[in-house]
Amino acid sequence: MLASQDKAGDVKERYDRDGYVIFRNVLDPDLIAEADDHVAWLQARHPDVRPEQLGHLYVKDDPFWLRLVGDARLLDIAQLFIGPDIALFASHYINKPPLSGQPVLWHQDGSLWPLDPVEVVTLWLAVDHSTAQNGCVRLVPGSHRRGFSEVLVNDRVESVLGVEIPVDDVDEDRAVDMVLAPGDVEVHHPNIVHGSNANTSPHRRCGLTIRYIPTSTRIIGEEQPYPSAFLLRGRPGVNVYQPRPRYVAGEHFPFRGAQDWA
Repeated sequence: MLASQDKAGDVKERYDRDGYVIFRNVLDPDLIAEADDHVAWLQARHPDVRPEQLGHLYVKDDPFWLRLVGDARLLDIAQLFIGPDIALFASHYINKPPLSGQPVLWHQDGSLWPLDPVEVVTLWLAVDHSTAQNGCVRLVPGSHRRGFSEVLVNDRVESVLGVEIPVDDVDEDRAVDMVLAPGDVEVHHPNIVHGSNANTSPHRRCGLTIRYIPTSTRIIGEEQPYPSAFLLRGRPGVNVYQPRPRYVAGEHFPFRGAQDWA
C-alpha cells in the first residue's frame, strides 16, 4: 500500500500540499473481481438507472457494499487523514460505459455535502483501468487551498452530477490525470477542483467513490439517520447510524464471507 520509501507523515505532507495522493495495489484482484460482479448485479437489478448513478440509494442495504467500504485496508488509509474514529458518509459507483460514459464537470465535493464541519476524505477505488482515454479523474493540484466556488446548475451537457463551477475558477492547464489500475486508490481533499471527461473509448471505466468522515463531523439534515451513515471504526461520535445489513441468500449479492453477515 505505502511504498517502502514512504512514511505516513510524508503521505500526509503531500496530501496537504497537493490535495491528493495515490496508493497502489491496495485491494487484491479477487475482491476487485467481486466488486466488478457486484456492479453487473446492480445494473441487472436497476436497468433503468444510468450506470454512472449507482449510488447509496441502491446499495444502502447491501452487505457486500458495506463489506467493501469497510475493508480494513481502506480504513487504514482513511485513518491517515481523519483519525481513528471513522464513519461512512456516502459512496457511489461511477461506472462509465464504453463510448457513452457521461462526464463529471469541474466541481468541489465539499460544497455539495450536508456536513458540519466539512471534514471528510474521499477514496476513489479503481475497479477498472482508469486512463485519460476512458475518462479518468482529473484534478488541479493545490486548488484545495482556496474556498468554495459558486455552484452552477449545468444545462449545457448531460453529466453525472448536473452541476459545475465557473470556468474562470478552473486552471485547467494545471490539471493532472489520475491514471489507476484495478485495486489502486486515489485520495482527495473535499475542496480540490476535479472532474472527468466523457468516456468515448471502447473500454468501460468504473470506480467506487467512498466518502469517510471522522465521527466528530455531523451529518446535517432532516433525514436521520442518513441513508448511508454507518459506523465503521472507533467511537460513534455525534451521529446516528444505520444498522449493519444482514445477508439474505437470494435477496443480496453473494460474496465470499457472506455467511458472516447473516
